[in-house]
Amino acid sequence: TIAQYRPFWRKMNKLIGNFIQTNTRVLDLGCGDGSLLAFLKKNNQVKGLGLEIDHQKIQDCLQKDVSVIDQDIDSGLSNFQDQSFDTVIMSQSIQALRKPEVALEEITRIGKEAIISIPNFANWRCRMQLIFGGTMPVSSALPHDWYSTPNIHLCSLRDFEKLCVDHGAKILERRLLSFDGQEQSFMKAAPNLLTEIALYRVKAMN
Repeated sequence: TIAQYRPFWRKMNKLIGNFIQTNTRVLDLGCGDGSLLAFLKKNNQVKGLGLEIDHQKIQDCLQKDVSVIDQDIDSGLSNFQDQSFDTVIMSQSIQALRKPEVALEEITRIGKEAIISIPNFANWRCRMQLIFGGTMPVSSALPHDWYSTPNIHLCSLRDFEKLCVDHGAKILERRLLSFDGQEQSFMKAAPNLLTEIALYRVKAMN
């Protein structure tokens, strides 16, 4: 169940929090139940705003005193001005969008910096499940069964980094994580094979 992965997400929140300066403006796209923004509000004193389309998750945000807008990212972000936020976050959601390339351009337009995390579909565990199990991978990074997953554009680290090059996003920092949210130095030897989650800090080229 997804609940069993909650410790993983708590670790992810802390890692993202390490990238966020105190007393800054943060926009969280696809903010879910607001747990990350609530964490950043408490620990980094940010002024945060979330975007979400799931009505139950919006209610969860409001219960956490997290400001949230009911807005579909795929419908566009033209209501946000250039560089209007210090940081834009898209955690584990860019692969669920119809047009990830447009979202990336908008993220780097709206934010002075952006933090994006992706599940790595080329991770060795995923490869093994496909080769030996013959089924779509299920893991902490990809916790949904194939028929209920919101993911429509799964990618590898190489795919995402090429997307950044092609659409004018400069990668400032990359963190390589295992399935339990830990950073392991051996992953640097073969990031695309060994990493399960990648956390990127990016900004517009110009």
